[in-house]
Amino acid sequence: MRIYNTLTREKEEFRPINKGKVGMYVCGITVYDRCHIGHARSTVIFDIIFRYLQNKGYDVTYVRNFTDVDDKIINRANDEGKTCEEVADANIAAFHEDMDRLGVLRPTIEPRATEHINEMIKLVKDLLSKGVAYEAEGDVYFDVAAFPSYGKLSGRNLDEMQAGARVEVNKAKKNPLDFVLWKSSKPKEPSWQSPWGEGRPGWHLECSAMGVKYLGQPFDIHGGGRDLIFPHHENEIAQSEAANDSSLANYWVHNGFVSINQEKMSKSLGNFFTIEDVLKEYDPEILRIFLLTKHYRSPVDFSRDNMESAKSSLLRIYTAIARAEALNSEPDSSTADPDLDAHVNSFMESCEDAMDDDFNTPKVLALCFDLVRSMNRCMDGDFIAASTSLLNEAVLLLRRTGEYLGLFQMPALAFIDSFKDIKNSGVELSEDDINALIDERANAREAKNWERSDEIREQLLQKGITLKDTPDGTTWEIKGAN
Repeated sequence: MRIYNTLTREKEEFRPINKGKVGMYVCGITVYDRCHIGHARSTVIFDIIFRYLQNKGYDVTYVRNFTDVDDKIINRANDEGKTCEEVADANIAAFHEDMDRLGVLRPTIEPRATEHINEMIKLVKDLLSKGVAYEAEGDVYFDVAAFPSYGKLSGRNLDEMQAGARVEVNKAKKNPLDFVLWKSSKPKEPSWQSPWGEGRPGWHLECSAMGVKYLGQPFDIHGGGRDLIFPHHENEIAQSEAANDSSLANYWVHNGFVSINQEKMSKSLGNFFTIEDVLKEYDPEILRIFLLTKHYRSPVDFSRDNMESAKSSLLRIYTAIARAEALNSEPDSSTADPDLDAHVNSFMESCEDAMDDDFNTPKVLALCFDLVRSMNRCMDGDFIAASTSLLNEAVLLLRRTGEYLGLFQMPALAFIDSFKDIKNSGVELSEDDINALIDERANAREAKNWERSDEIREQLLQKGITLKDTPDGTTWEIKGAN
């Protein structure tokens, strides 16, 4: 298995520190508001990595934190007349609700920053004792100049960063790039007692303290969104490695951004979508498969067209599963479909090769669609009577692959029927319209135009109409048409 390492800027063979075990830390959310679809992407991506590593037999300890003390949380609490704990608790509950709907597994450990103040204070003490941190006016800062390799994760040059730094308002700092480890308390803010007086930890400190507590140092994988590379992960590396004289993590994994109609997602632009809002219109599995259609390191563009395409793709797979599961006859003695046989025999190995190549989910989905295409051709063609067992095996392969993708686990007909509760076009078709499309599909099948045949089946399905092919022809029935 090879993983792209942000630190080395190349794919590297994955060698865990302890054979058969993996320690993975992923930076979680700051719990001041509902999560948006950018959070969904990061959480789903690392859920897939977690699932796949387990699928390969690793014993994975997955740590994903909650930042539950922060300026944004404090401001929200003051605005709403609540405590920071009340704001954090409500948004953690909302986060779990969103992620449970998306089929995201709970990590092994979900630590909260406020539960690890003692570990953070100890880390600051260690940094001070090693001369890489300093006190100034009640605060404690990390001395970036005392860590020569600062910038190695982001590829930034320290001298260039210093030259380009804006005029620093805080005159207590030795260097504008120095970052805070401990902040002195201010009115209406939560605070804890420390050797430097009442205060609270800086944001970067918490992940270093919690990662080392639960995984040791170094651990295997550290992950998060690309926006965390600098300064958050850069600062984590600096303080952790300076304190413990060891690398923090062996593999740094970062997912790409989500854009909205090819624009940066921003509240100010009015194109900011929460997971809660998206799931009012789309089934959670549609959002999940959409997030996997691009490689995790690439940007992905959220738009109605792309979501509708994801919906159509997912329906196509579930429809093929439903058709295959409806076949109850024993295979006859004639020759089974050689194309389907070839796809079935190579499918699992091909999917594993794709996932072993830096978790290439778009390639895995393409392999799923290839298998579905072969299934449909078999069910529309002359080999169906001899291929029942092959079709059943194909369904099992799709569902087995879906276990680590977090897809294809619902009863197929139940998923298809659920679309009566999901907003779609609402266009009503007359019986003549339906029969005309069935006739067109029959002509497409006769001409071996399987792509058009599939399109018509999906087009009718999205109107709530399911087709069933029998030896006597194609029949149809309404399934909750809007």
